[in-house]
Amino acid sequence: MKENRSKVAIIGAGNVGSTFAYALMISGVAREIALIDRNEKRAIGECMDINHGASFVNPVKIYPAGYEGCAGADIVVITAGLRQEPGETRIALVQRNADVFKDIIPRITKYAGDAILLVVSNPMDILTYLAWKIAGFPPERVIGSGTVLDTSRFRYLLSEHCGVDPRNVHAYIIGEHGDTELPVWSQADIGGMQLKKFCPLCDHRCESGEELEKIFDEVKNAAYKIIEAKGSTYYAIGLALVKIVEAILRDENAVLPVSTLIRDYYGIDDVYLSIPSLVNRGGVKRFLKLELSPLEQKQLKESAGMLRKVIAGVRL
Repeated sequence: MKENRSKVAIIGAGNVGSTFAYALMISGVAREIALIDRNEKRAIGECMDINHGASFVNPVKIYPAGYEGCAGADIVVITAGLRQEPGETRIALVQRNADVFKDIIPRITKYAGDAILLVVSNPMDILTYLAWKIAGFPPERVIGSGTVLDTSRFRYLLSEHCGVDPRNVHAYIIGEHGDTELPVWSQADIGGMQLKKFCPLCDHRCESGEELEKIFDEVKNAAYKIIEAKGSTYYAIGLALVKIVEAILRDENAVLPVSTLIRDYYGIDDVYLSIPSLVNRGGVKRFLKLELSPLEQKQLKESAGMLRKVIAGVRL
């Protein structure tokens, strides 16, 4: 991969894609951003609006393009896809968006054969697996946004509950980005103290676990509530994507729960799901093999099994 490049191509100028482009502009991590959408007028309008703030940020070039705009990109971020309707699960979207991916992935790889693909479209884990199969890229260069957002929601809600800064909460949501995701309670800590040892110090007295389960339920159902209230989610995922892109472009070796190809982990194999992973300029260097509790192992296997079952039914 060429050095000193910082180009990101974004497929999809909808709420998620345009919000991400705006957040990426503010971050200063990319010097060039191509915004690609089948609705050319929408892409033009979004770029105009964002560019009008160029005097307030570090130099960056943002422009609408066709798929040729993927040429020279370090990362191609795929947000395009059919919208999740109120009450519709992510899995219900699968075949409709799989058909979209069969069309757009070859268009991307025609121009960006050495880029990293970052998939955001839902159902994200399944579409990331399909993108890997269609693109033929090494798996480390096909990444899903994973449970980076879910984990951020988790840490925020725990911080609110425990009365601490969310940056001092270290806890992960793993598995599917969706209904079968699970919290890793056994490894959660606050300021270096295991959560189960911190709980007795908390004013809420939640040692029974009921309050903590309520927190996880709120994490898992957050997207449905937001979609019901305002139609879609885009602010927090935009920031989550900036974090992933920063880890790649800055070669950070950051630990992020992105969706990556899992092999030989608690009997799980050949499926994309989220596990804390080292993310750097080459994509996913490796995923970390957490020591999960027996219950967490069971839940993760069930999550992987559900994803495998859905993938088996997708027509490529």
